[in-house]
Amino acid sequence: MSIKLYVGNLPHQMTEEQLRGLFAEAGHVASAKIIHDRQTGQPRGFAFVEMESKLEGQKAISMFNGKNIEGRTLVVNEARPQQKRGFGGRGRDYR
Repeated sequence: MSIKLYVGNLPHQMTEEQLRGLFAEAGHVASAKIIHDRQTGQPRGFAFVEMESKLEGQKAISMFNGKNIEGRTLVVNEARPQQKRGFGGRGRDYR
């Protein structure tokens, strides 16, 4: 059973391939996705990495949480489930 990890405080120049290679040190990486700003296309400084097993995910957390990469201290923990969002807008009352 896979586990999804949140990886925060990433160096902005890090690529998904570099991120995947880094986490491969802890085990099999199912996916690695750096999140980008929709308007500018610039990296937002965080990513999600899916490890193939919970054991490998826990190993990655212990290996990389607090680790200094290119002058930035990584934050790595188990990702929280995505919450459903509303339709956006300005909170109008349509009664």
